Amino acid sequence: MVNTAARPARGRTPVPTAPPAIMLAATLGLAAACWAVAAWLMDGMDMGVATRPGPFWFFAAAWVTMMAAMMLPGAAPAAARRAATRGTVRAGLLFVGCYLGIWALTGAVAYVLDLPHGALAAGMVVIAAGGYELTAVKRHFRRRCREETGVGLGYGLCCLGSGIGLMAALVALDVMNLLLMAVLAVIASAQKLLPARAAVDVPLALALIGFGLVIVIAPAAVPGLMPPAM
Repeated sequence: MVNTAARPARGRTPVPTAPPAIMLAATLGLAAACWAVAAWLMDGMDMGVATRPGPFWFFAAAWVTMMAAMMLPGAAPAAARRAATRGTVRAGLLFVGCYLGIWALTGAVAYVLDLPHGALAAGMVVIAAGGYELTAVKRHFRRRCREETGVGLGYGLCCLGSGIGLMAALVALDVMNLLLMAVLAVIASAQKLLPARAAVDVPLALALIGFGLVIVIAPAAVPGLMPPAM
């Protein structure tokens, strides 16, 4: 009797396991390296709402590094799926490159809009970010971010639509604050990987709104928001 148990079914092509595993490890490794570089770049630059972006070349380098550190952990499974679909690591690398390209362009916009401002403006942006978390637009982009597995551009645009409120809050509060980066990175990654649940998402949105109100009403109560001279 011929043993056919180990043979793949006729007409089916086995999915290679090496490319997605390599892509997952590479993406997470790049994110870890970018956290280390971000900490080095931002050393001594944390001045709360008074933090200035500096020359464009420095801001661009810091921004792309920050976005890679914050966003790649949540995007790593999507990059691995892309590598699995195409069967090559190259496809996953192209996906990551296109994805980071979307965030790099966003950084150029952030640089232009990051004008000198105080606690009032920062608080209003945070309140708006909390309100955005409750909108149907946010839910749409968040769902699409979990479903999109194209070349990376579509995925990046959907994730930008999902995380634009959080990124605006980061820029308004302190773009060079590692702790704030870490908190927003955890939230953004969770929203990429987990389905929406009102029991979690609504309290998060209300917490952002409440935090924004505290910034507006009593900015001195928020540690690190205002530099000592102010």
